[in-house]
Amino acid sequence: MAAMQGEMHLANRGYTPGRSGPGRRGLGAILASTLGLGEVARAQQAAPYPSRLVRLIVPYPPGGSVDPVARLLSQKLTDLWGQRVLIDNRPGASTIIGTELVARAPKDGYTLLFTASTHVTNALLFRDLPYDYVKDFAPVSTVYKAEFALVVHPSIPATTLQDFIAYARTRPGEISYASAGAGNASHIAAEVFDRMTGVRMVHVPYRGGGPLVTDLLRGDVQLYFAVPPAVLPHIQAGRLKALATTAENRLSLLPDVPTFAEAGLPSFAIRSWIGVLAPAGTPEDIVARASTDIGRVLAMQDVREQLESQGQVPFASTPAQMAELMAQDAETFGRAIREANIVIER
Repeated sequence: MAAMQGEMHLANRGYTPGRSGPGRRGLGAILASTLGLGEVARAQQAAPYPSRLVRLIVPYPPGGSVDPVARLLSQKLTDLWGQRVLIDNRPGASTIIGTELVARAPKDGYTLLFTASTHVTNALLFRDLPYDYVKDFAPVSTVYKAEFALVVHPSIPATTLQDFIAYARTRPGEISYASAGAGNASHIAAEVFDRMTGVRMVHVPYRGGGPLVTDLLRGDVQLYFAVPPAVLPHIQAGRLKALATTAENRLSLLPDVPTFAEAGLPSFAIRSWIGVLAPAGTPEDIVARASTDIGRVLAMQDVREQLESQGQVPFASTPAQMAELMAQDAETFGRAIREANIVIER
């Protein structure tokens, strides 16, 4: 029946079977080819995810602290899926450029976003984002937590967190803290710390980690919420003092430094995270598959060792758990941003 309908269709377009046309045998070949293409198309639609290249948008420049982990994840997923996971760096505008690209991408799981907790804080800091950070995205899984260490210059006469809090409370406005920029996670962490402890410090924003650490070592600024690997050599050499970390358990890089909970401030749980998002409307089974396989990657021994060697804590989650984490961050960071009146104009 399909062949007869195909023959009638071709005849209507000017094809006449016989000596002057392709002939019944030639027509049969055309029909078989056409029907075969249809079968291929149907097979591709029914193929399990992923059945072709997946693009992982990284809204950061190549070579930064986030990019190597994205490349590690992409290689491991490529191995698991048998389909290439391509890194596509789209930096700019505090990650907004790459994020908007994913928000507008097809809802099929073949374009994913490798982002950070700045996805939440950007929504709190910028008034005119070209997307809705909740409604336009589907959480897939977190990848790792980047913990902070509260480090101070040796001129601060405190060896414990409680000593520092007591010292700083008597000197409002005299101690300055550095951040990697207004609205950066290090800035928000210090603002939350200020309000939680009653300490009042002066904010000094920087545009990069290099100048920041140089001034911190000189004592031009006295405090910084740092990602541990960035300051580890200076802590080991005694040029900086680490008073506490935001980790749940002591970090292997800083085994002698207590957590905030151990140091008497258990409610201080500010940390940065990295995770994967998909465009909103991506089928739930595709999101679940990607989430499960990211968890499989993070359970691999070599992946865990590589992350932990950089002070990063592997952190897999379900889509629902990631959504809850984002909601918690919005509440915690939002309160600090409102109280400190932090606003950034694009």
